[in-house]
Amino acid sequence: MILEKKKAFNSFAAEKGLRSTRQRDIILDIFLSTHQHISVEELYLKIKSSNPGIGHATVYRTLKLFAESGLAREIHLHDGQTRYEHAMEGEHHDHLVCTGCDTIIEFEDETIEKLQREIASRHGFKINNHKMEIYGLCSDCRK
Repeated sequence: MILEKKKAFNSFAAEKGLRSTRQRDIILDIFLSTHQHISVEELYLKIKSSNPGIGHATVYRTLKLFAESGLAREIHLHDGQTRYEHAMEGEHHDHLVCTGCDTIIEFEDETIEKLQREIASRHGFKINNHKMEIYGLCSDCRK
């Protein structure tokens, strides 16, 4: 799966006329190894310890390319910080976002998805994409 994603991104970069770089490959490897919603700063800190020659701006630009290629999805939450998550073909989930500790819980619910499709259909609306984010306090912050 990771190898397929790397090939897909490299094809995208080649189509855009971007040459392959070692820095971009390192950022891609580390991004693909994360399983969280990660900000530019968080990814930069993960990279910096073992690759001090990679700058913050390079990480930022590379994450933007990942999003443009369809490899990553940008998430804009209440704290104003853009986070990135892996974009999986055909996969969809929604988010519960804790406003106390910024924990993000992913969930899937077919009943909600069905209801959204029914509402769109009633209004003659074709859904291309959607996101649902529910904000509140997680069980730890409510204690």
